[in-house]
Amino acid sequence: MLEIIEQTKLLFDSLYDGILIIDKNGIVKYINSAYTRITKVTEEEILGKYLVDIRPGSQLTSAMKNEEIKVGVHRKIGDVEYLVNMVPIFKNGVVIGAISLVNELRDIYKLTKKLNLSKIIIENLKEHVKTLGNGKYTFDDIVAVDKKSVKVKKYAKRIALTDSNVLITGESGTGKELYASAIHNYSPRKEFPFIPVNCASFEKNLIESELFGYEEGSFTGAKKNGKTGLFQLAHEGTLFLDEIGELEYGLQGKLLRVLQEKVIRKIGGEKEIPVNVRLICATNKNLDEMVKDGKFRKDLYYRVAIMPIEIPPLKEKRDDIVPIAQKFVQELNLKYQKNMNLDDSSMELLTHYDWHGNIRELRNVIEFTFNMTEGDFIRAEDFPETIKNEEDMKSEIQPLKVKMAQLEKKYIKSAVDVFGDDVMGKKKASEALGISLATLYNKLSK
Repeated sequence: MLEIIEQTKLLFDSLYDGILIIDKNGIVKYINSAYTRITKVTEEEILGKYLVDIRPGSQLTSAMKNEEIKVGVHRKIGDVEYLVNMVPIFKNGVVIGAISLVNELRDIYKLTKKLNLSKIIIENLKEHVKTLGNGKYTFDDIVAVDKKSVKVKKYAKRIALTDSNVLITGESGTGKELYASAIHNYSPRKEFPFIPVNCASFEKNLIESELFGYEEGSFTGAKKNGKTGLFQLAHEGTLFLDEIGELEYGLQGKLLRVLQEKVIRKIGGEKEIPVNVRLICATNKNLDEMVKDGKFRKDLYYRVAIMPIEIPPLKEKRDDIVPIAQKFVQELNLKYQKNMNLDDSSMELLTHYDWHGNIRELRNVIEFTFNMTEGDFIRAEDFPETIKNEEDMKSEIQPLKVKMAQLEKKYIKSAVDVFGDDVMGKKKASEALGISLATLYNKLSK
């Protein structure tokens, strides 16, 4: 469902260029005042109506259905000429509508100038629309059957209702972003943007410009008209900094200042921009140890870890393994129109495997096995050898006392083979081994 929130309306109403938005059915949901001025159409004439009925020849509906971007489409209605740029609007990979950016034309110079400017604006609008809205996941997406999981999920819901910064810790693949998104969607900020950022995915010299933005000409390669930073895009919403432990020390100080002063300054800029953002951070590193080693600022640690959540590894909440695996199987059934299920042997195998890569590894293994299995049931034998081999090794592990006795007996037998299996040979073997003949007989009989 396509909704235009007040924050977006304010943004669009401030533009000189006309904006028109349709939903997935081709019905006009919004026009700004500039669109009315340029096209001479009123809200009463167009809002809530099919665009193709009001604007014969409009290409926006077809651009949406074909999932294509159209730039510089010339339109003339009466004596009014204008250029239209068209972009489909996506949410979770699905088209939910489309947006037109309308530029009025008066002469060839203005045409060229407006066309170049519209390309920049349309890219900024695409980026903005893409990042608006909620995170992908809610608490309903978190499987919690094991006692540990139930406790963590309940605690996370309580934290979500506060506005304090959150630090989520846990091994890689435990679902830290899942929890971050769920907390946002359960919080009072749920109607505003959720912006996820992986601090490890950017080069150290680029992460600052991504977080705070930059002004035009502030460095070599900077975009014309500059760039809006992620803090600014997350205004009134939530900024999720994954792998916060990868943030270099100098930038930690700048992040601390933003949290304290609630303002940012773009690279190359002089103006301070107010931001109201809730910060959720995540890491698989031990920040306490990093603080002791001088690799993470203590004052920043106290700022980001007001509400700490630790997510246990999958091997510590084994009652969750089968329900999560079944959830993945059902998602794949829906995607591929199948009716696959896990049989008892596969559930037994999954429960006892240690899942070193946690939920991420479980998802990958389920998807691989699902695609490689014929029939309606996934059996233990269908899983990759790496999963089965670990279980085989576990079954072969015996108490050390038993294993040592087996090795000792084998060694004594080899000595007897050397000296002979008669009484004299066994006596010589016992002397060579440094044990009594009675002890030799006793160990061989076990």
